[in-house]
Amino acid sequence: MTEDRLLTITGLEIEGRQDGQWKPVVKGVDVHLDRGEVLGLIGESGAGKSTIGLAAMGYARDGCRISGGTINYLGKELRQADERALEDIRGYKIAYVAQSAAASFNPSHKLLTQFAETPLAHKMMTMEAAREKAVGLYSRLFLPDPEGIGYRYPHQVSGGQLQRAMVAMAMACDPDIIVFDEPTTALDVTTQIEVLSAIKEVVRNSNCAAIYITHDLAVVAQLSDRIMVLRYGEVVEEGNARSMLDSPKEKYTADLLAVRRQVKAVRPARKEEPLMRVEHITAAYPNGPDILHDVSFNVHRGRTVAVVGESGSGKTSVARVITGFLPQRDGMVYFDGIEMSPLLKHRDKSRLRKWQMIFQMPDVAVNPRHKVKEIIGRPVSFYYGSTPKEVQRRVSELLDMIELDDGYLDRYPSELSGGEKQRICIARALAANPELIICDEVTSALDQLVAEEILKLLQRLQDELNMSYLFITHDLATVKAIADDIVVMYQGRVVEHGPRQEVLAPPHHAYTELLLSSVPEMDPDWLDKLLEKRKSKKSVPV
Repeated sequence: MTEDRLLTITGLEIEGRQDGQWKPVVKGVDVHLDRGEVLGLIGESGAGKSTIGLAAMGYARDGCRISGGTINYLGKELRQADERALEDIRGYKIAYVAQSAAASFNPSHKLLTQFAETPLAHKMMTMEAAREKAVGLYSRLFLPDPEGIGYRYPHQVSGGQLQRAMVAMAMACDPDIIVFDEPTTALDVTTQIEVLSAIKEVVRNSNCAAIYITHDLAVVAQLSDRIMVLRYGEVVEEGNARSMLDSPKEKYTADLLAVRRQVKAVRPARKEEPLMRVEHITAAYPNGPDILHDVSFNVHRGRTVAVVGESGSGKTSVARVITGFLPQRDGMVYFDGIEMSPLLKHRDKSRLRKWQMIFQMPDVAVNPRHKVKEIIGRPVSFYYGSTPKEVQRRVSELLDMIELDDGYLDRYPSELSGGEKQRICIARALAANPELIICDEVTSALDQLVAEEILKLLQRLQDELNMSYLFITHDLATVKAIADDIVVMYQGRVVEHGPRQEVLAPPHHAYTELLLSSVPEMDPDWLDKLLEKRKSKKSVPV
């Protein structure tokens, strides 16, 4: 053990309760972490990444227990420590950044109040000192209006801003170790660059250590000194980040590398009336400035239109206008040549059925108290008034379409993996027999291998049912895997649109070039090279 060793975990075993029995989740894993080092944990959903990250704080989530091994932080055995001793360490000496900031913040307290909670509890600083530190961290994390953003509530900032506010909270007490659990998964590529560079700078300059959990090898390569690949609770491969990226020893690691290279064959455009026309839409939220400016594009039958852009570019706002949740001030949406009322309440059920939506976070998109058969069956009953027997038959058909079986009928969402929950959301959308499905970041919360399965499923369903997709995403690897046409948005405007092969081929619009250059590459030096290249450049003109 070196003098710089902060954390040593040996023979870690963690069990989860399933069907009334304890079953192994993590199986004899060893972890060590030195000061100034970043360890990347990577693997698909259910590999045990987050479970190990939480165990570094001596914590096991509900339904789990640490059943074996040792967890030693600076000579202190955390498995033997009492709750008070652990409280003195958690959030103070070992901090945690969760994946879903929206689910982690208290909606009734301002960001600054929540930032100050831990340093005040440990009597590290006064409220005024906490405010000054928050402003400094907000600035380092490229949050807008660092002086004022702390006085907003969580719902008053974007998802990307909220995620960075959570990173700032973790840094509040200058911890020895920070566990980053998918901190950039929900961020667009340009914001991700800013957060990754801020995390890298903090680890370098504060001489702390970090565990960085992700499903994206290209992202973890920018930060990690070592990478540990996990599957089914066991270590598949571990080693120096550069060596592993250059020549992975195990097939599973190579498979993770290969997922990013999936590219869809573009369908030939057909000369026919578009299924949906969005024409000259301008919109604003109540009492606010315009957030969409003269937005126009078409969606044709059987094709996928990807709407891309950074956080706040207006991607989801366009979807809200289309679905009637955000009435536009100017412009019109046409579906099948028919003008759609801006107000949802003025749209009849027969028209509403023709487009459905799949949301980003399957965890919060389904009712946790309903079984799968109720989640999928409700739209069948709502749109078709079917008998219970007909509903049951249709739900079974839909499960088969999403490659699940009737064994899932009586399961609750808590009994499903992230990928399975997203499949249930897809089945719920299909239950209405729609002609268009709006997919709002549907793979961003999933690991790469599961995301690949979801994209292949969506592609198969499109081929079989001739559906159209409006695919909202910030992930250009996903765009290449699924899109026929691309709409690039920036600050509420369409800056470029057309067939995928034209939009992605140079010369690019300046903002499209920024997006494309922000996609992480399998090169540990890529982030440093990019930041150096951009130092002398100003904001992208649009």
